[in-house]
Amino acid sequence: MKKIITTVLGPSLDVVLPDGSRRPLNDYLIPSAIFTVAALLLILSTFMPLWSMKMTAPQYPKGLRVDVFVNRIEGDVREIDALNHYLGMAPLDSGGQLERSIALAAILSIGLLLAASVFVQSKWATLVVLPALLFPLIFVADLYYILYEFGHSIDPKSALGGAIKPFMPPIVGEGKVGQFGTIASFEIGFYIALLAA
Repeated sequence: MKKIITTVLGPSLDVVLPDGSRRPLNDYLIPSAIFTVAALLLILSTFMPLWSMKMTAPQYPKGLRVDVFVNRIEGDVREIDALNHYLGMAPLDSGGQLERSIALAAILSIGLLLAASVFVQSKWATLVVLPALLFPLIFVADLYYILYEFGHSIDPKSALGGAIKPFMPPIVGEGKVGQFGTIASFEIGFYIALLAA
């Protein structure tokens, strides 16, 4: 690899550091490539679901599914919202409104920080990439909070509100909500964001 770079760019391609010393460009190529790929992966994750839940019950033999992206919720949202209404739960769209409204801008900013970290060759590089490292953890913590709020904010005056006790929907794995079985899992978008971190 070094021979190819030397052939293409010349034998003395060095980076001049602030103290005037020189280091070979090769010292920076691998970290630069890693940060660039991480930025692209993080931005790619916005086009894919990060989390999903499938609900099954006798009335729904094919089940109901919801896919959560960073900026939207897709799937059987209308049907699940109708069930939530009778159970005294909020519509799905009411959870994480602020997060979804700023998610694309935030992830683009984090991606730009990762791309900028290619040019930061100091101890500050860690600070610049910190948001990308924290994104998956923040997503999981926020998802936990939203699911907790949904399961613990049941209106007892609703049609079936008294029939269901407060609950915590699972973030991962199987659970039960009333007569519905649930299976929740992280999806490809989350794993891509995790790989970017």
